[in-house]
Amino acid sequence: MNRSPAWKWYICGLLLLATMINYMDRQTLSNAAAAVKAEFRLDDLQYGNLETAFGLAFGFGSLVFGFLCERFSLRWMYPVVLGGWSLAGLLSSWAADYHQFMAARIMLGLFEAGHWPCALKTTFRLLQPSERMMGNSVLQSGASIGAIITPRLVLWLSDGHPQGWRFAFQVIALTGVVWIVLWLASFRLQTTTATADESDSKAGSSSLMPLIVSKKFWAIALLLVGIQIPWQIIRAWLPLFLQQGRGYDALSTANFVSVYYIATDVGCILAGVLSLQLVKRFSLSNHVAKRRIFDAAALLASLTICIPWLGKSPLLLGLLLVVGAASLAMFPCYYSFVQELSAEHVSRLTGLFSMWVWITTSPLQSLFGWLRVKLGSYDPALALTGLTPWLGVIAMKLLWDTQKDDSMDAAAR
Repeated sequence: MNRSPAWKWYICGLLLLATMINYMDRQTLSNAAAAVKAEFRLDDLQYGNLETAFGLAFGFGSLVFGFLCERFSLRWMYPVVLGGWSLAGLLSSWAADYHQFMAARIMLGLFEAGHWPCALKTTFRLLQPSERMMGNSVLQSGASIGAIITPRLVLWLSDGHPQGWRFAFQVIALTGVVWIVLWLASFRLQTTTATADESDSKAGSSSLMPLIVSKKFWAIALLLVGIQIPWQIIRAWLPLFLQQGRGYDALSTANFVSVYYIATDVGCILAGVLSLQLVKRFSLSNHVAKRRIFDAAALLASLTICIPWLGKSPLLLGLLLVVGAASLAMFPCYYSFVQELSAEHVSRLTGLFSMWVWITTSPLQSLFGWLRVKLGSYDPALALTGLTPWLGVIAMKLLWDTQKDDSMDAAAR
């Protein structure tokens, strides 16, 4: 089916909005962390356990929805997924104690996981190989936009309202209804998606096992662990680090967190633009362009090692902005590597990789909280988080057959 460029990027815009809402619901907790901890009388270990439970549920949901997306129409799968996590956000606001709040976070993680298999399946089918890095950058940039909006929104909604942080959870959860209406109201989107689903149901019959045992699969699996750790640790702990670790007040923290996610959005979009330029102007293959961008971003993320030597200062804040931009810039590279791995199993592979990374890295949130309690400082663990993307650099170097991929990529172009 012929698709106009404007229509394809309109669909990417809808995916951006879905990612934005996904992160708004997720980030509400970290931006209301001080109030939630005070009301439920939680220490940092218990707060870390909330993040761990969310992550483990996200991992399980990734596997489930990764396979469901290959079996059922995206026309209906996406509203189910968005409706599920929006309901979980509402349930969070109604929790009477820590255990009810934990159950709501588990439900949130389960349904939020369904977004990524659906989204990557959509960009894979809509865009040409040379466009996918840019499309994935647009898709991922919604995370930054949601995270930019959330700190000030939570502060504004909570301040002076009788329900406090609970009212913020309710309002943000209800934004998912807007996206569901836009999705279902788009007739052309529905008809095109249905056609894609019919094609996928015929194509997805071969076994995944040859891919799972391949070196390339494990190169991506290790890369994903490396980039997940700094992004998720900083996402969950940045407001607490600024307030309790460096003494910034709530308003200053909310302002900086918004600026931080503006920086991550710039990094994400810049990764897509640079990929197009490296291919067009320097005649690099799509794969090599992504590798260059990933390696540079890993180097910049390593600046976290300087955090213990930086107190409350503009230099610390500037360093965090650079680290944030680099951290999110690596995710479009990862999405594109997954799309290179198999044209037939994009959703299933996305689900498998997500399950793998959330199960392996989510316990680190509890470990981070435990270290904070034991050491009395956020600095040591935070300093090491930016070094983990080098795991991806090394894994891709050792396990990915670049010569073969480059020749195939050049032939395709």
